[in-house]
Amino acid sequence: MGKGPGLYTDIGKKARDLLYKDYQTDQKFTLTTYSPTGAITSSGTKKGELFLADVNTQLKNKNITTDIKVDTNSNLIATVTVDEACPGLKTILSFRVPDQRSGKVELQYLHEYAGISTSVGLTANPIVNFSGVIGTNAVALGTDVSFDSKTGNFTKFNGGLSFTNADLLASLTVNDKGDTLSASYYHIVNPFTSTAVGAEATHSFSSNENTFTVGAQHALDPLTSVKARVNNLGKASALIQHEWRPKSFFTISGDVDTKAIEKSAKVGLALVLKP
Repeated sequence: MGKGPGLYTDIGKKARDLLYKDYQTDQKFTLTTYSPTGAITSSGTKKGELFLADVNTQLKNKNITTDIKVDTNSNLIATVTVDEACPGLKTILSFRVPDQRSGKVELQYLHEYAGISTSVGLTANPIVNFSGVIGTNAVALGTDVSFDSKTGNFTKFNGGLSFTNADLLASLTVNDKGDTLSASYYHIVNPFTSTAVGAEATHSFSSNENTFTVGAQHALDPLTSVKARVNNLGKASALIQHEWRPKSFFTISGDVDTKAIEKSAKVGLALVLKP
């Protein structure tokens, strides 16, 4: 995080990125082209025999960014972001066509000692979401709540605590209305080689189940990095990512169940081109 505690989604983000980001078992291709006013991104993903594709157009005009995305199911998703309408404030309007209940307005405000995000659906009986974090860039306490005005029930009630110093980030969150307790840890071992380790432990009170995941990352050279993770269920994954030109990446990732080694491992490929 930068100056201030950030938003609620920043709690535990470093550990989540290390343990889960860029891992996949599908084949994915992404191409982005740029213009003076924005960018066009086309992507395709092959999941078994199913092929999914989408096109995203991004237009920028001063502090206003408009994203329009169309996928293979003929869904249109539009997002308009107004950045810094006043210091620290960001306004986001989003909607999906043909889903008439998907319209939503979100306000984000970042302060030196607080981060607030609130959204409301553009319907007669909207879902209202509020998340707030107070503290500093070293210690922060936050909550994330959603209320359905149609049913009069809270659909989400989460809380989190984070601790950050120069090379260590730790967090503790309570999710699913108090049913799930999660703790995460991220430690930078060597900043010059981007070597870091991370762990996440989750306990479900209703099922009394525990999940524990550990992982690590390391840069083999300035352009090539490797990551690996394993959990207590015996699932092990690894990936290697190479930046063969600026902002263009080629990633190979694999996944195997060590408790059923006779089954074939899953392999995923991802190619990101940004000319």
